[in-house]
Amino acid sequence: MSLTPSNMLPLGTVAPDFKLLDPRDGQLKTLSELKGAQGTLIMFVCNHCPFVVHIESAMADLGREYADKAINFVAISANDVIAYPQDSPEKMAQKATELDYRFPYLYDESQETARAYQAACTPDFFLFDGELRCVYRGRFDGSTPGNGVAVTGSDIKAALNALESNQPIEQKQYPSMGCNIKWR
Repeated sequence: MSLTPSNMLPLGTVAPDFKLLDPRDGQLKTLSELKGAQGTLIMFVCNHCPFVVHIESAMADLGREYADKAINFVAISANDVIAYPQDSPEKMAQKATELDYRFPYLYDESQETARAYQAACTPDFFLFDGELRCVYRGRFDGSTPGNGVAVTGSDIKAALNALESNQPIEQKQYPSMGCNIKWR
């Protein structure tokens, strides 16, 4: 495990399009079909990273909280599954079912989507407005494995709530920290 911070994609960047496999139903999904009317949260995660495992229940809860709102969530795993078989599409589908993800958990086999988003670590969060312009990038909250800070999702919730209520999003944003994406 290599502790890696987010690259902090510039605010205002337009979300790169993608066409990725959803292991739960075997279908290819695109950003244009998954985006929310008011916004879209793109989350780069994986199954094995302790930083993701630390927040995955809260992330699933947040996804359920927003399931009927106009901000859609999309999780993506881009890890090399040869070196990290626990991140395989089959295990992704199992994880999504176990945690009752109400959002797609897509597989970026080519890693092109992760590179287009400048994703660096898992977890890495990118919130886009209804026009698909980046309004938040960074951490879920200040909790990491072993630091004693409760997992609340406070940073991402503040951004989501501001976007939902058409309020300005805090410009001081902190990078996410986690395991580096396992590049081929």
